Amino acid sequence: MNRYPLWKNILVAAVILGGVLLALPNLYGNDPALQVTREDGSPISELTVSAIRATLAEQEIEFLEVALQGDAAIARFADVARQLRASEALGEALPLHVVALTLAPRTPPLLRMVGLKPMSLGLDLRGGVHFLYQVDLDTALRQFLETYEATLRTDLREAGIRNRINLVGDVLDIPILEPEKLDAAAELIRRLDPLLVVTSRALNGEPGFRVQLSNVQITERQNFAIQQNIITLRNRVNELGVAEPIVQRQGLNRIVVQLPGVQDPSQAERILGATATLEFRLVDTENDAFRARENNRPPLGSILRERRDGTPVLLRREVIVSGDQLTDASFRYSQGIPAVAVRLNSQGASRMLETTQANLNRPMGILYIEEKPEIIERDGEEIMRTVREETVINTATIRGVFSSNFEITGITPFEGQDLALLLRAGALATPIIKVEERTIGPSLGQDNIEKGRAAVLIGFVLVVLFMALYYRVFGLVADVALFANLVLIVALLSLLQASLTLPGIAGIVLTVGMAVDANVLIFERIREELANGNSPQASIAAGYEKAFSTIADANITTLIAALVLFSFGTGPIKGFAITLALGIMTSMFTSIIGTRALINLIYGYRQVAALSIGGRSQHGAV
Repeated sequence: MNRYPLWKNILVAAVILGGVLLALPNLYGNDPALQVTREDGSPISELTVSAIRATLAEQEIEFLEVALQGDAAIARFADVARQLRASEALGEALPLHVVALTLAPRTPPLLRMVGLKPMSLGLDLRGGVHFLYQVDLDTALRQFLETYEATLRTDLREAGIRNRINLVGDVLDIPILEPEKLDAAAELIRRLDPLLVVTSRALNGEPGFRVQLSNVQITERQNFAIQQNIITLRNRVNELGVAEPIVQRQGLNRIVVQLPGVQDPSQAERILGATATLEFRLVDTENDAFRARENNRPPLGSILRERRDGTPVLLRREVIVSGDQLTDASFRYSQGIPAVAVRLNSQGASRMLETTQANLNRPMGILYIEEKPEIIERDGEEIMRTVREETVINTATIRGVFSSNFEITGITPFEGQDLALLLRAGALATPIIKVEERTIGPSLGQDNIEKGRAAVLIGFVLVVLFMALYYRVFGLVADVALFANLVLIVALLSLLQASLTLPGIAGIVLTVGMAVDANVLIFERIREELANGNSPQASIAAGYEKAFSTIADANITTLIAALVLFSFGTGPIKGFAITLALGIMTSMFTSIIGTRALINLIYGYRQVAALSIGGRSQHGAV
């Protein structure tokens, strides 16, 4: 009656052994380490590895190992103090490289060869930097309306409809100066986008239309701005060379960026929040820039800008090539001078070729444009605005014809490195501003790990003792299943590479307490069957069968709650939901199938007169 077929026993054993194998890398722990990558993204060479070893030896910093791992070099240390000293030393010795704090698992080579990895640790356990950015959605909507304004202005002009189109806040006012053409104007506006909300009304005493974005367009544009910024921030984080970063949306208008292992947030903050691009324009050599600045009036067809030293420069209004036509940018030294090598797409290359052919021996300027968000107080309210800074970083005479590949000079190494990174990563769709920053040191992360491990261990031991004392042999079987449950949770976290956080540890502790609930229900049902005079074998079968529906209902409802937490939660809440959901699924397997397999092996192959299940109802009819 209480016997599993051979295939089912083999399946249970295979699942447990597979879980043990997947969880095995977590026994070896991690070493404090440094990840060294090149700023231009090219692979690290053995020469750099030798330079790292030499620098560490010169600074008398003991290390365990320095080796290549993919495109990066990993330097391992015995403790965090040596890791931090080495980070400072290598940061000075390798100026064209990114040195990031990280943790390197001590997994044996054999396990690494088959692709086994330990669990990924979250920021609160590993240490690092946490940024919370707020996206300026109002600017995103205004930029969207500006595109409609430009299109409508052109369409109305081509249709011969006189108007005074004007963008005011989040509405587009279009007074029509010729009332007889109102219907034609309305047709043009509605043809532009059927989703626009168009209302006829008098504007400054003239008939016209007020155009607004519909709720659907507002939601779509806001989501686009958030997603585009997330993609850009991920690109910038990747350029920083941070190991295992997290970039995700939080709420309506915020983005969370977590950089494990990073202890100095200054570089990360400077790169993540900046919006930079370039414009290439011809220099106006026919007019005097100093006179234009004195009169505060540039000549028609030109704009007045300044170099870093304050010298005025007149540039032509027409843009030859803009930053969105750049496909690649990398920092290098050209003949000993810092430079950024630029590559253009086909459209930009064609435009640059035409310009250089027609303007030999004439100067061309490079305008560096950076947008920085800032918060100002107006009428007692904090308002985010964007400050636009435009600086001429270089003017050079066109000495030859070129198109897709050329270099930008006249910059410092520091500026060149940041400029190349920002141009590669792309521009933000709309400005963002930092509203929160937290730095968690590696020592605090290790302390969190120790406390979390202690919480799991104490909870596990208390539950094990209670079950063994109260349910005897059946309690010991439940304890074995509980241990297998912990192993399977760790195995799944390692397999999925889901980040384990402090709330995730809380989820594991909760699972330890909940995992024996199913066994308590089953054992109590068995004791009831024994008290009713059923045989031990019949009581075991009835206990598992009759308790199953109750166990399934309870766990399914909890699993639904975990899925809702994961869907709508962010950061720590997701970590808790992941471990809770995994714990529910593994506990269902170990508490029902796993314990049944062990009970069958103990009692299923022989006649028994009594069950060691505790209480007064352990005897039953034979």
